Amino acid sequence: MSAAEAGGVFRRAQGRTLDAFPAEQEREWKGPFYFIQGADPQFGLMKAWSTGDCDNGGDEWEQEIRLTEQAIQAINKLNPKPRFFVLCGDLIHAMPGMPWRKEQTKDLQRVLRNVDRDIPLVLVSGNHDVGNVPTPETIAEFQETWGDDYFSFWVGGVLFLVLNSQFLYDASRCPTLKQAQDQWLDQQLSTAGQQKCQHAIVFQHIPLFLQSIDEDDDYFNLTKSVRKEMADKFTKAGIKAVFSGHYHRNAGGTYQNMDVVVSSAIGCQLGNDTHGVRVVVVTADKIVHRYYSLDELSERGIEGDLMDLMKEK
Repeated sequence: MSAAEAGGVFRRAQGRTLDAFPAEQEREWKGPFYFIQGADPQFGLMKAWSTGDCDNGGDEWEQEIRLTEQAIQAINKLNPKPRFFVLCGDLIHAMPGMPWRKEQTKDLQRVLRNVDRDIPLVLVSGNHDVGNVPTPETIAEFQETWGDDYFSFWVGGVLFLVLNSQFLYDASRCPTLKQAQDQWLDQQLSTAGQQKCQHAIVFQHIPLFLQSIDEDDDYFNLTKSVRKEMADKFTKAGIKAVFSGHYHRNAGGTYQNMDVVVSSAIGCQLGNDTHGVRVVVVTADKIVHRYYSLDELSERGIEGDLMDLMKEK
């Protein structure tokens, strides 16, 4: 199968939305549901990290294949099924133009093809997917391979916004594309701000912050000026939570009434967390989330207190 043919399987977001969730059917609140958030399968990083050469693509990714397969097997067994499975960026490790990129992409697509067809995939772009300083060419490559780099969709009365956070990190080589996302986002936030949805939730790769809105600038967060601007925009519009990855550790905090959730990786761990994913339950009045190791989710599934939340009327 060619890369283009394989890419078609995962071109889930087109026209800035997801066909899997027809808006006319999903705008109304129908009761609690849950989804799975993962991040950073990043095929190739574990080898690169172990050799201390993270600037290169990593020429092995068998461990990441195994871990991502384990995540998918655990998710496919869940009952009831999650409404969707979102991967918050860094799908592969090799940057645009680097060795092994095509091979990593092909293997990840092969693995992701095993996700239950009743569990739509939601794919978020990360810095390794579009480059630390994206260009029109790297964005076009991502869109051709995986689908739109930013989009929105409705599930059960909840509005979900997927952002390309590299535009917030460094858009110096694609200012027009950043401007287009900015305008689109303002329109989406206007919908959320008018309270036409039960909740509104954001997915992006780079966290707004790791612990506090006032923390120092870091490789793993957005700069103070950008994070403050975005956080104020989000809270003004009533965004309840921002989910991200990138840090390869669990972290996060709150800003005003907004939850900032940083989930560790399916793949390479840079701290003391385990390979895992996050279960997120959405009820009429709150969003409850819990990180599970892949072993925990595989062996025990979702705990009873979270399952009980989904029975609430």
